Amino acid sequence: MGLARTYLLITISGMPFAPLYNMATVVLCAFGDSKTPLIALISASTINVAFDFLLVIVWPLGVKGPAISTLVAQVLSGTPLALYALKKMNFLKLWLVFEKALFNRIAKYSLLTSLQQSIMNFGIFLVQGLVNSFGVVTMAAFAIGVKIDTFAYMPAQEFGNAFATYVAHNKEANKIDRIRKGFRSAIVCSTIFSLPISALIYIFAPNLVAFFSDSDHSVIAQGAEYLRIEGLFYILIGYLFIHYGFYRGLGRFYTSIFLTVVSLGTRVLLSYFLVWVGFGVTSIWWSIVIGWTIADLFGFLIYRKTFKN
Repeated sequence: MGLARTYLLITISGMPFAPLYNMATVVLCAFGDSKTPLIALISASTINVAFDFLLVIVWPLGVKGPAISTLVAQVLSGTPLALYALKKMNFLKLWLVFEKALFNRIAKYSLLTSLQQSIMNFGIFLVQGLVNSFGVVTMAAFAIGVKIDTFAYMPAQEFGNAFATYVAHNKEANKIDRIRKGFRSAIVCSTIFSLPISALIYIFAPNLVAFFSDSDHSVIAQGAEYLRIEGLFYILIGYLFIHYGFYRGLGRFYTSIFLTVVSLGTRVLLSYFLVWVGFGVTSIWWSIVIGWTIADLFGFLIYRKTFKN
């Protein structure tokens, strides 16, 4: 607990710099410059890794080492990029004028998106608590598996985010047919990406887990089992991200939140139930997949109803 508290206090102090990076990225990308934010992110990530080695191996600071590295990376990714964006967009003037209608719209979208993310993380916390009851080997396997998982389907998540922007633009232009065609294209893109990634994760699951825990065969075995179950069904979470983006782009945030509740609610309730009746830790991994499946079914049904209306 003491180590976790120290790590959190240091990393949280860098949180104000994260919005700087995010807002500067949005502004630059909106004007067609997606290269500069990428360069800033690569530079900051490289510095983060370098400082990890420096502050853990050369100057062993313990848990403070990676925490300080993260803090430095946040500062160096957000601050220079924000200054660059302000300089490049010199025709933008910052006036101290409060526009109530615009503020209310941004606040509404932001709060609902934050609520969706909070629900997702709360569900993950509940699953983590159940996983922890199986001991340190399962905890380690799950922690490693989730990190690899998140990295593997991150591009699919970005397809959903990009699709939200596409839908919003076409909705404002009242180009409904383009939204319909875009939905089909997004599903195809997600499918084309997910299937080979699933194959790679399934084949190399033990090797990927061993990269993080090469000495504990029990952790490798459990981590590989988790990845092979989850990884086999990346296509489902890819579709779910498309649904999230679709309904956010239409401004129907409550539908996006509903799908999140369905996915995570199924995952949590089914996990606890199956473990309670004695199916073991593997039932937790299958519950996650079942949650994705049910949420996708609801997503497609609501999609059909949306276009019928």
